[in-house]
Amino acid sequence: MKPPRNTGKGGEFRDLSATKQRESSSNPRQNMVHVYNCHPFASQQIVQVEQEPGLVCCGGGALFVVAAGGCKVEAYNLEQEGCPLICRFATMGTVRSIQHSKIGDYLVTIEEKNSATYLRAYTNWRYQEEEKSRVGVRLLGHLLRGASVRSAAQMEIIEIPLSDRPVAVACCSMTGDLLVGCENTLVLFTLRRQNQQNLNLSQQNSSWPNTQQNGGQNQGSNQNFSILDFERSVILHLPKIMPKQVALCGGYVAVQAELEVLVLKLDASSEPKTLEELPDTNKSADYVEDQTDFLLIPRHQELLGDRAKDCDIPVSIEKTGLEDRGQYTLSYVLFRRFTPEFFQGCSVEETQLHSLQLHPLFTSNQTVSLEEPACVFCFFSLPTAGYLYSLKGGVELLSAYEYPEKVLQAVLTDHLLHVITKSALQCYTVRFAALAARIEDPYIDTTMKACPPCSLEVCALRMQLFIGLRSVYVYGRHVVLLSMADTETPEEIERNTQRRGLTRKWTVSSPKETSAAGHGWNLYVVDTVPPLTLYQEMVEYSQRYAETNPQGQNLRHLLSEAHLLLRASILQTSEQQQSSEVDSAESVQTGGGRQELEEALRQNCAQLGDSFSRGNQKDCHLALPYYRMSGLSVTEVISRNRP
Repeated sequence: MKPPRNTGKGGEFRDLSATKQRESSSNPRQNMVHVYNCHPFASQQIVQVEQEPGLVCCGGGALFVVAAGGCKVEAYNLEQEGCPLICRFATMGTVRSIQHSKIGDYLVTIEEKNSATYLRAYTNWRYQEEEKSRVGVRLLGHLLRGASVRSAAQMEIIEIPLSDRPVAVACCSMTGDLLVGCENTLVLFTLRRQNQQNLNLSQQNSSWPNTQQNGGQNQGSNQNFSILDFERSVILHLPKIMPKQVALCGGYVAVQAELEVLVLKLDASSEPKTLEELPDTNKSADYVEDQTDFLLIPRHQELLGDRAKDCDIPVSIEKTGLEDRGQYTLSYVLFRRFTPEFFQGCSVEETQLHSLQLHPLFTSNQTVSLEEPACVFCFFSLPTAGYLYSLKGGVELLSAYEYPEKVLQAVLTDHLLHVITKSALQCYTVRFAALAARIEDPYIDTTMKACPPCSLEVCALRMQLFIGLRSVYVYGRHVVLLSMADTETPEEIERNTQRRGLTRKWTVSSPKETSAAGHGWNLYVVDTVPPLTLYQEMVEYSQRYAETNPQGQNLRHLLSEAHLLLRASILQTSEQQQSSEVDSAESVQTGGGRQELEEALRQNCAQLGDSFSRGNQKDCHLALPYYRMSGLSVTEVISRNRP
């Protein structure tokens, strides 16, 4: 029998010393941000690259750097001190966008050459480490034959033809599938693996005599080699939205325009289904053409769940000729539209969405490689605020982040949200663990067990100052930063100085100067501290509140943040134990074994129990489940609360 739930409301409060938030019509809810002087960064190093970086991405333990305006990719090892060079290889055009896929360990690029735009995938790029010159080039669906297949140890470049110009790409972290955003179109490609043994059998049955004669000597050594390929599976038409960024996670597809975000759910069914009639777009298009003399400003809109289908963005599915393998159906999940406004220090032109992400969450009793995630989160950001939504089990706004300065880019991780301004790297806490605890454990929020609520206000940790930050990327506990020299005019510097004077005075570290080479740009790798180390610093920091105001809300909030940090670490440890493919960077992310983390969680529960038992009567009922989770006896609990 499930224990009775508590009827009291615990853990919801306001911190009077927190940053005062700006009021905006686009976000009517007021959110408080707690600021704590806990440093989440451990060390920092500079990657020695020869040419000015233009584009950067990371994954698979490597940092990929594309030289500005160049046609060459350099891969550096993020796992070794100094980030030594792994390999370098040339591309077939000027790279405009680059992404890495964890599944399949391939790179996908948008390239330009002779005024034409191309989409290409680079597989087996690690073979260039041995400086082998063999590179195979082929079209999508056309596998290499003959000596190219038998050798196997070569990089392949896959040309992916498209009818429209690609503007954005995204890779699914669960399946390795590829989503391409074109003008008013989304194209989904499914990742396929062709085993080397099956290829040999198919080629022996074909009319390729040279392959049959010379394939025997190398066949045994490459039996387990698999060749990657893609298959065009579905095409979505969105005539009323221009994609700027796209994201893909499982069956969830997200597309971001300048001031709009749309999230769809694609479901594959073996039985053909009739699609619902979509609204006619011709009438609205004609109406817009008739209003060319007027400036039309769309109104702010937030539609969640089934209500999202009421948005004015129709979506249609184009048949690809593969309907015998299954029928795709789609449903609307989330739609958010913002009205252009003047924010602090941001013009209307600067007020655009960025940093679209879909983040999966697995509970400890799930197998990552086989099951769907327990929940999927969608994050996107304006220059002044970020928004985190949970998509499964009811769509809701989980957290809203108010920034003290204009944010250029944000990256969501399991433990923290990393954001950059022109002069600082900042970290905010996330609420994944609070939602995961309630999904996997029915005893949460009862008299048996407790967990801080998902609605708990987020907090900002100590920031790190830099000069001229441009972009941020995260792999494991490595935060990669690209900085370039500031080229502000005196007027811009004065305006930014005045704006910063209006914001809260953060506790910061010294700014990092450019290197002695004086080239005006740097590529930093900043390592975050292990979560267990950050938890211990939070505990030490909380002792200040315990001495001055043991019944204050700051103490309880900081202990709650530490509790969620430990839960997220335990959750990640469970994922690593169940996953067959674990990156080395992720294996050390928790910074402690599961037993050590669970012991720290029990100590934290005892501290939370003390806080609630000594607080007001409104929340004192929460002391019981936390004391039970701590494993303390009744005698020990009484002795802790003895005056």
